[in-house]
Amino acid sequence: MNSNISTLGELLEAAGTQWRAYDIGRRITKLDKAEFTQIELGARPYPYPLMGHAHIAIQFWDKNATQDPYVWFLKFPIDEQSKLVLATRDHFANLVLEALGTELTSEDADGKLDNNPYVFTPNANKLAAFNALMKVEIKRPASQYYEAVENYFHAPLIHDWQTLAVQGLADFAMRLEHGQNQALLHSHWQVLPGEVQNTLAAMLEHVAISVFITELLSKSIDDALENQNKAMLINSLRAISGSSSKGILEKCVDNVLDSVFATDIEILLILVGRLWQTFILPKRLYALLDNAAQVSEGDFFAGVFADLVAIPALRPQVLSILRAPSRSETLSRAIGKLFNA
Repeated sequence: MNSNISTLGELLEAAGTQWRAYDIGRRITKLDKAEFTQIELGARPYPYPLMGHAHIAIQFWDKNATQDPYVWFLKFPIDEQSKLVLATRDHFANLVLEALGTELTSEDADGKLDNNPYVFTPNANKLAAFNALMKVEIKRPASQYYEAVENYFHAPLIHDWQTLAVQGLADFAMRLEHGQNQALLHSHWQVLPGEVQNTLAAMLEHVAISVFITELLSKSIDDALENQNKAMLINSLRAISGSSSKGILEKCVDNVLDSVFATDIEILLILVGRLWQTFILPKRLYALLDNAAQVSEGDFFAGVFADLVAIPALRPQVLSILRAPSRSETLSRAIGKLFNA
């Protein structure tokens, strides 16, 4: 970067834009600007790393423009302390300056970063969820596919779900507070076709759902455990994961960790990837790692351990388990393999 610009925030401001930053790795989560500045300065770790990287969406727009904002989807490596590798951030910024200067919102900007090594495309579900959320935040209408989904939820048993678009389901999830959407979801969640429920769950995991919907999904999890319905369990865990009802979430996780699915790879990956915040409690974290240690497939335990220890909020608790004197033999062996590989 040049001597006057040392962070992406400064680059965006030098270009005369307004901007917002989001984590888009684990869950679409808005990053406070002051926090993001500290991350960029290397003064604090990235809060939500995934697979050794920070996955960041930056939305920006010209202060005087009326068109939809621009978005960069960026993927930067993190170091062993979960801090951004600043050299890669600088490299990205220099490539932007070379390609665009500070004319980030000019008509010539489109396509000039297509080959940038730090730009990535989120999967289709996450992209649809982000697009739907952005339309809500900037107070723009939902996509053309939203109305069909609203109509579907009034009578899902008689409408053809195959006509629904992913983007329409994303719009519905991000607009649960609109009209009758929340009540309709509550009435029909457990009878939705698996394909609809699966896609909707992928959207709801990015939504701070109400206690009303959280309680519905908690019951759905209990029913899935009782009936050993893995598909329903997966969808309900994903859908509930964005809830701020901490007590309900923790009870759901405890029930799963004490169920026949306690060592199921897919279920464990959902707990680690989407409900990681519940593992602040050392006892619950121990149960998760002990269950993961019982999975014999490849380097599964090593992957789970690496993912959790990289999350700054969990790192002290994860490291403390390395020194816990009362570990099970299975967990002790799995930890031993981490250092003897």
